[in-house]
Amino acid sequence: MVGGILAVLFLLLALAIRGETGSGEPETAEETAAENAAEESEGESTAPEETEKPLAELDLNDGPLYALNEDTTPVFQHQSGVDIAYPKEGVKGIFVTAFSAGGERMQELTELVNNTELNSMVIDVKEDIGDIMMPLDVDNEVAQAHMYDYVNPEALMETLEDNEIYPIARIVVFKDSRLAAERPDLSYQNSDGTVWQNGSGESFVNPFVKEVWDYNVDIAIEAAKLGFKEIQFDYVRFPEAFETLSSELTYDFGEYADTEADEVQQRVNAVTDFVAYANEQLKPYDVDVSVDVFGYAATQQEAPGIGQNFSQIADNVDIISSMIYPSHWGAGAFGFDTPDTEPYEVVNQYMKVENEVLGKLEEPPKSRPWIQDFTASYLGPGNYINYGAAEVEAQIEALKDNGVEEYLLWNAQNTYSEGAKYK
Repeated sequence: MVGGILAVLFLLLALAIRGETGSGEPETAEETAAENAAEESEGESTAPEETEKPLAELDLNDGPLYALNEDTTPVFQHQSGVDIAYPKEGVKGIFVTAFSAGGERMQELTELVNNTELNSMVIDVKEDIGDIMMPLDVDNEVAQAHMYDYVNPEALMETLEDNEIYPIARIVVFKDSRLAAERPDLSYQNSDGTVWQNGSGESFVNPFVKEVWDYNVDIAIEAAKLGFKEIQFDYVRFPEAFETLSSELTYDFGEYADTEADEVQQRVNAVTDFVAYANEQLKPYDVDVSVDVFGYAATQQEAPGIGQNFSQIADNVDIISSMIYPSHWGAGAFGFDTPDTEPYEVVNQYMKVENEVLGKLEEPPKSRPWIQDFTASYLGPGNYINYGAAEVEAQIEALKDNGVEEYLLWNAQNTYSEGAKYK
């Protein structure tokens, strides 16, 4: 009993001494929260003083110790130390493979950006087959087995920072032959137990399984820690034409198995939920989140096979990057027999559709489409034209005519047209 009284006396004495010394600055987050709560209580209270209650009868706060307003920067937000501001004129970027970023081509591409209106690079961190292209602090054994040092991330960030080039990390999500081969249970299996492959010999992993989500989000978090200012998720979908394949394959429906939704809606829910989950997990790392989607997803309510609902994905990201290459539209799209030969008109007509879809959202994301800087000769004679500076400029003009100032250029070999004006 005496010990308890002495403890109280010492506490009162300490508080009195602190009040006299008058530092006024709490030493811990807990003290800050306590003092703020006390000040708010003093400022707002107009009720008469209540009689002190015994300790056992006090109304204790069962709420969280830390509460954040949605508009407040998280208290424990990670700082990478890489200082590269978002371009004032908007992102105008190019795709850069890890081989280019870590090799001799990087100097050439850096000069291209410095000598034009371009200002950003989308750089492969995890690419299409599932390889991780630079060392990351990820514990997963599969990730470690397929992690390479094609890029020195510290040297890369120094180059980007020195040249004020905005860095975007491209992370391919559900197209992942490496993870599928190592973990068939996370993929789709044929009747004989082998892992399913598409016509190009590529495998996908299963968006229904949260372990796959975390595998990719962990990689994204490490990319953010390196200094990338934006995480761009690609292949956020089921395999193409999955609606015709699903009944023939064995795979886990995860938490979606017992839902009342049909298979189409289950796929849409899984893809949308992943995007929302990834966005939430990346909030403490001060990065924007973007997702690549097929352009045609915006032209219909939802793409039934691949699980992409344009509006729902857009509702959960900072930037939506629709892939609107004229070569990727089939004959008859927007009324054109050979869409690849109409770079301005195809982009112009598409953007009218996308703007209408995004205009229905309460808080639409920024639109930053992928446009074409390659020649699609595989379409065959009469179905394509050679793409150069004029065709690139035509697509950019169509974007601007529809109020879109940002864009990304795709060329798989990173060979971009000379002389284009990236206005």
